[in-house]
Amino acid sequence: MQEYIDFLTNNPMLSLAWVAIAVLLIHHQIKDKISGVKNITTQEATMLINKQDAIVVDVRSKEDFQNGHIVNAKNITLSQIEKGSFSAIESHKQTPIIVVCDTGARSASATSKLVKAEFTQVTNLFSGMSGWKSANLPTTKK
Repeated sequence: MQEYIDFLTNNPMLSLAWVAIAVLLIHHQIKDKISGVKNITTQEATMLINKQDAIVVDVRSKEDFQNGHIVNAKNITLSQIEKGSFSAIESHKQTPIIVVCDTGARSASATSKLVKAEFTQVTNLFSGMSGWKSANLPTTKK
């Protein structure tokens, strides 16, 4: 125990960095649990699409969407979701919904907006389109 105390007193910057990282990690874990939104992998997403007819909502810009997207995805931009404009999926509140962006960061905020709008089965594709493409899963430009 004395070694830990010596380390903390001799290396205050490293100790402070460690505490900061630990706090951020705990905050992130708690936030994920409270939000009610589940992050899923590309494999889990394909299972939802194939077995439960999940709807894919792509929150990227129209240009990015046109350059390549998941087959049958609906393009509802993040700004549209923030305004509450998601009429394309309004009738699917009980259907599994997978929200996608480039990396999974912007789609996380969109998922929380959809949950607040009473969509019950909203998930976030953790790795986004970059993970989808790196897993060599099909995309389309139609």
